[in-house]
Amino acid sequence: MEKIDWSKRVMDIFLEICKVPRPSGHEEKICEYLKNFAQSRGLGFRKDSVGNVLITKPATPGFENRQTVIMQAHQDMVCEKDATLEHDFLTQPIETYVEDGWLKARGTTLGADDGMGIAMALAVMDSSEIQHGPLECLFTVSEETGLTGATELKPGFMSGKLLVNLDSEQEGEIFMGCAGGINTSVEFDYKTEPVPAGYFFLRVALDKFHGGHSGDDIEKGFANANKILGRFLNVALDKYDLRLISISGGNLHNAIPRDATAVIAVPFADRERIRVDFNLFAAEIQEEYHVTERTPKFIMESTDPVAECIEQKVAANIIRSVAAVFNGVYAMSMDMPGLVETSSTLARIRTENGKVTMLASQRSSYESAKYAVQQALMSCFKLAGAKVESFDSYPGWAPNPNSELLKIAIRTYSELFGHEPKIKAIHAGLECGLFLESYPELDMISIGPTLQGVHSPSECLELATVPMVFEHLLAILRNIP
Repeated sequence: MEKIDWSKRVMDIFLEICKVPRPSGHEEKICEYLKNFAQSRGLGFRKDSVGNVLITKPATPGFENRQTVIMQAHQDMVCEKDATLEHDFLTQPIETYVEDGWLKARGTTLGADDGMGIAMALAVMDSSEIQHGPLECLFTVSEETGLTGATELKPGFMSGKLLVNLDSEQEGEIFMGCAGGINTSVEFDYKTEPVPAGYFFLRVALDKFHGGHSGDDIEKGFANANKILGRFLNVALDKYDLRLISISGGNLHNAIPRDATAVIAVPFADRERIRVDFNLFAAEIQEEYHVTERTPKFIMESTDPVAECIEQKVAANIIRSVAAVFNGVYAMSMDMPGLVETSSTLARIRTENGKVTMLASQRSSYESAKYAVQQALMSCFKLAGAKVESFDSYPGWAPNPNSELLKIAIRTYSELFGHEPKIKAIHAGLECGLFLESYPELDMISIGPTLQGVHSPSECLELATVPMVFEHLLAILRNIP
């Protein structure tokens, strides 16, 4: 029998998904796609009150007595783009191209996180050749912005007790645990005051930093644009009578900020000195991050004068706290060498409506450590006079080394490829921990093809890993007891 090109089958479905807009919170079109996919193939289709979708398929002949397996992925994608690109994620498709064996997108996130998970699950459901027991496909909503679908998943929506999460990002690695997380919001209220006469106005901007996933990439040394901007402003604040008009940077709570901007004013006599300082600072940062930041842009340009600025005391507190607050890897795991245990990311800053607001994300394998790093962050901003609140806390997924599903995954991988996979936990937040709250008997693993640069426009998929992961998934399904 002619060998089936699984890579093509999976990729055909993924490229269809790239045409369907699916920002977090706007999964209506991908949900309709899933509904049409299921109904046109005679598969079972259910949708719950928050938009989670369950597609079901009976066992193939001879496999009726096997345990039910749930294949799981999330419907939404992170929507990040290059600052100069005009792209509407609500209406426009993702444009893809292949370069040196990697699938990439033109100026936007690719959405392989987790479009590839959807594609692999649907390819199994679409096939008449694959042997498997009863199958359920769970496609959750708004994973990227608060794990909404997993949080709201109710008991009884699905029946399987074995779950393969398809949201990992490295072929050859099987994940058996993940970090929990929490978000922290910061709010500085301020009054405005007049900018003194004789001041020169400047826009200071950082752009084209690498960015990336604030869980998966936090230990890779990528610069946080918000922190770098705060670092420059903090030094300038000591040297000049600086006035802050506005500050902004970053976007999503789970992405390392790639850009940041501030509008400032300094005495006219200092306009050239601060330009020299900024050029020297840019050179220092480029040298400091020469391994991880290959194409950063540093911009300082004159801008139109305005009459009012943020009151000086509050502006100083904002700048000082951004410079001072912890960001990055807080602790490494003592149980699993190489695993980040605890981290925090200053993800977003905005100036609007008389407030400067910030959003930070904390992650940890331990609930106690998660709250410890959060308390450190909250204390810094409270000392600066800000209002601080936490929200969207979610649990981690504790590793189960006795998992029967894990044993099957290890054995089948070794048989396919002649060597054992790496068994790991992940610092990113997977939905698995939340599933256990409604389905405590679930036995779970997570696998996926190799992705790089997720949550940024540099996101790309290594095409050679797609058939490898899919063949592994099929071997797992064939060997379910």
